[in-house]
Amino acid sequence: MKTIALIVGILGFTFASCTNSAPNENSAANGTNTATNTSLETTVNSPSRKLQTIGVALGDLGNPFYNAVQKGAETEAKKIGGNIRVNAVSSSFDLNQQSNQIENFTAANTDLIILSAVDKKGVKPVIDQARLAGKVVIAVDSAVDADVDAMISSNNTQAGEVACQYIADRLKGQGSVVILNGTPMDSINQRVSGCEESLSKYPNIKLISKEQNAEGTRDGGLRVMSDLLTTFPKIDAVFATNDQSGVGADLAARQARRKEFFIVGVDGSPDATKAMEDKDGVFAATAAQNPAGMAEKAVQIGNDIIQGKKPESSDILIPVKLVTRDNLSSYKGW
Repeated sequence: MKTIALIVGILGFTFASCTNSAPNENSAANGTNTATNTSLETTVNSPSRKLQTIGVALGDLGNPFYNAVQKGAETEAKKIGGNIRVNAVSSSFDLNQQSNQIENFTAANTDLIILSAVDKKGVKPVIDQARLAGKVVIAVDSAVDADVDAMISSNNTQAGEVACQYIADRLKGQGSVVILNGTPMDSINQRVSGCEESLSKYPNIKLISKEQNAEGTRDGGLRVMSDLLTTFPKIDAVFATNDQSGVGADLAARQARRKEFFIVGVDGSPDATKAMEDKDGVFAATAAQNPAGMAEKAVQIGNDIIQGKKPESSDILIPVKLVTRDNLSSYKGW
């Protein structure tokens, strides 16, 4: 009898353990499984959901461009209301750091993730993970090789085209031109491609350098332009793939006391407009982006998607505007 009672007790304990071991989907301990099994369609298309948290993963908050992106996201979040929390982080253009930041946003159950990718291929795994967890992911400024809810960027090809058309027009179709290249990402590649397309119409314009990587920074622009000024005794124009490298190139020209050329950048940044105001400098124009506007659009679309409203197009291009010394006074800036 003792043996039978013992067997019955064991069976009863086993049965009770089995019936109470169903996973709790709301528990932190099972967060990974919940994320993996969450249906993106069910999560996103629930009209009862409200946007509460936004994570913004950026290249470098030391760059005014990314500061403007952050401010744009915060501005639109305030317009929507409901005390939406915005957390913007900087990766210093480091893929591992940005990947960890996006993983942290996902683990923290952030509703909307906005990112400016530092590596379009490298961020794919963490984007996929976030999407499987039911998070809305929107890329801004630079495309990614991943399935995102929307991609919002400046028309970077147009930026290169208008910048280098200005160069060609001012040179009257002849001269030696330098391109200050940058970090190899889609936005930079598109700007270079647009520039080359414009210059290709002018056989008497010679592109004497286009591979030097100024890294998108003032220090990089100073370093690369200083080397180019040593290499080439005559340069007629410089296309800087972003304003920061262009400002560095302007500083190099001052240090070398070279004023025979002019610089055209891309961004429309405060540093560029300040450089353009200085008549002693050689920074002449910039193809101005609207980073705050891109972020505002990203928050708008993200909020719509969370409430079940899909955008008409997932790829949205924001036009650029050429700002020169002639129309600088009417440019509102960032």
